[in-house]
Amino acid sequence: MSRNNPFAVVDVEKLERCTHCGFCLPTCPTYAELGLEMDSPRGRIYLIKALRDGRLEPTEQVTLHLYRCLECRACESACPSGVAFGPLMEEARDALESGTRRARWQRLLADLVFQRILPYPSVVNRLVGLMSWYQRLGGSLLVQRTPAGRLLGRRLRSMEALLPAIPSRKLRRPLPRVTPALGERRYRVGFLSGCLMHPLFAPINRATVRVLAQNGCEVITPPEQLCCGALHVHNGRREEGRQLARHNLQVFLQEEVDAIVTNSAGCGATLKEYHHLLDEERAETFAKKVRDVSEWLVEIGFQPPERPIPLRVAYDDPCHLLHGQRIASQPRKLLTSIPELQLIPLPESDWCCGSAGIYNIVQPEMAERVLQRKMEHVRKVQPDVLATANPGCLLQLQVGVRRAGLRCPVVHVVELLDWAYTGQKPASLS
Repeated sequence: MSRNNPFAVVDVEKLERCTHCGFCLPTCPTYAELGLEMDSPRGRIYLIKALRDGRLEPTEQVTLHLYRCLECRACESACPSGVAFGPLMEEARDALESGTRRARWQRLLADLVFQRILPYPSVVNRLVGLMSWYQRLGGSLLVQRTPAGRLLGRRLRSMEALLPAIPSRKLRRPLPRVTPALGERRYRVGFLSGCLMHPLFAPINRATVRVLAQNGCEVITPPEQLCCGALHVHNGRREEGRQLARHNLQVFLQEEVDAIVTNSAGCGATLKEYHHLLDEERAETFAKKVRDVSEWLVEIGFQPPERPIPLRVAYDDPCHLLHGQRIASQPRKLLTSIPELQLIPLPESDWCCGSAGIYNIVQPEMAERVLQRKMEHVRKVQPDVLATANPGCLLQLQVGVRRAGLRCPVVHVVELLDWAYTGQKPASLS
């Protein structure tokens, strides 16, 4: 193997764990849709190993197969050999980006997003402010409901359809650095507010903080925190992800907290794997403190709410919560604790919705096929509300529900719990 081979960064031990047994095949959305070996976890491992050994070049077709992976990690749940497919794919994409020549416009666009926007909260907030004006002036209606929108092309229209209703400027204000516990303080927790989560889903963040405070947690939301780096490491930009991780380690570890809580499944999975990014003892210390909000509430023994919510609710598992963090029962325990709420089973709730970070933007055709499969099951059970626990899934499911003509608002689990505690009904249900 050449010393100049960028795929030398791929951990050979992860590759050799795979016995090519095929248990992963029925769990893979792209294999289910296409039936191609190279679009299965096992097939992609063949490709990565051949690239590492120098027997294969990173051609456009090889790159397509590796980037067509949703990184949903369902194969990890099915694998009897314990292959860490998510970190393996992240290493392979890092090698692809360092060893593959991209078109100039692709490189400039990626650099703009990953280097100039996501790491800077002030830039993100200004862009969200512009999006708010765009919506208030009727831009969304123009694009989605008039022939003029067709001029944007399918990909841009798909991106526009994903845009949520931007919260008011008042809601988008930063959370207080310290939110005191209601009643006796039982715990002190750090809260990752998220680079996109707060400006785009500010009501969910505020509901999360209220729920934590309701359960005796003093919540610390450091204003110095930055993007967690999840989108960077998923898209082959690990060094930039490392820089963000180092910053967040410094910010959160200087706070004396019992846990670091997030309400975003994708962020949580990355935060819990900071020790894969950084070979540092403090990264492992940090990772061990990270909890999804549902995981943390069940762990500490949350206070059952008293206000009834008489709705039929279906819960859809975010892939990075179920497969990436092995969290399945905790969100359901929160939901079933709400008086009069009926939790109805959703077939294939463990199947990806097609969001997968920015997958629904860069691979819109395949994302749409995966989403349609999900919507068929939602249509069968006809819930009053569809709940999930990840911002990307919220956006994708909202698009699916709208296109399927279903009257089924999509909410975060914590919004329902907050409603049962405080009586503040989620805006999407009003």
